[in-house]
Amino acid sequence: MRYFAMVAAGATLWGCWSLFLRPAGLSGAQNALLALTAMSLPAPFLLRREALRNKRATAALVVVGLADAANVALFFAAMRNGPVSVAVLTHYLAPLLLALAAPWVLGEQPSTRALVGVPITLAGLAMLILQPGTAFSGLTAALGAGSALFYAAIVLGAKEAARAYSPLAVTSLHAPISVAVLLLYFGAEALPPAMLDAATLRVLVGGAVCGLTGNILFNAGLRRVPTAAAGALTYLEPLTASVVGWAFFAESLTPLGVAGGMLVLAAGAWVAAERRAPSRALLEAAPAPSGTP
Repeated sequence: MRYFAMVAAGATLWGCWSLFLRPAGLSGAQNALLALTAMSLPAPFLLRREALRNKRATAALVVVGLADAANVALFFAAMRNGPVSVAVLTHYLAPLLLALAAPWVLGEQPSTRALVGVPITLAGLAMLILQPGTAFSGLTAALGAGSALFYAAIVLGAKEAARAYSPLAVTSLHAPISVAVLLLYFGAEALPPAMLDAATLRVLVGGAVCGLTGNILFNAGLRRVPTAAAGALTYLEPLTASVVGWAFFAESLTPLGVAGGMLVLAAGAWVAAERRAPSRALLEAAPAPSGTP
């Protein structure tokens, strides 16, 4: 269960982003660029010739970088178009995509519990974040679903890259690729107004805590946790975000929302407790080179 705890801890840290981003008051593109910049800082010390020789793992790392940029661009577009609840719900179709794709892409044993539990968890998330009278936007739903597709690609790519790269390397080495793509897409819009003011430093710290540390924990656990189960545990991110919003930003949390949160926790624990045979990816994966951090 240690590896499941790592995945859960990583997803929980992702749910704490608002503690750093909301007080900073920067745009979504600026937050993304600064957070990914913080995650990139260890990259120059992590390049290893032995890992680079593994072309499949290196290609997967590049895919993670490209997918992360696309995920951020589409999700921020969905959030900007609104409603936010529709953007979040469609973005979290990703765990269902992972449950369906992992057996085909990674050769993992299909998870019946994940296929049943993910829709139940999505219903719990809807109870948690939907408010009476919430509008619906087809464009927002399409953008959110697009971000979910790339989010799933990130998780699948990270699992493949872990064949040759350490969790820290997977987290940090993909980030410069994402930064370059974001700059190409957003241009000057992604640049913060000042490089060393309080807002910028706050987001950089958030990038180190929630981004770098959260992703290291998630990727470390992902090495030994079936992808479908890891996807189900990512629902801890919006659950944590809702609790943080209630505790620190006076956001409402209705009894229906509390019930939805309990449903998210129960379904995630049920999926994580499923017994599975080792996946093909784990059986074939060689240990990381001794020179890799």
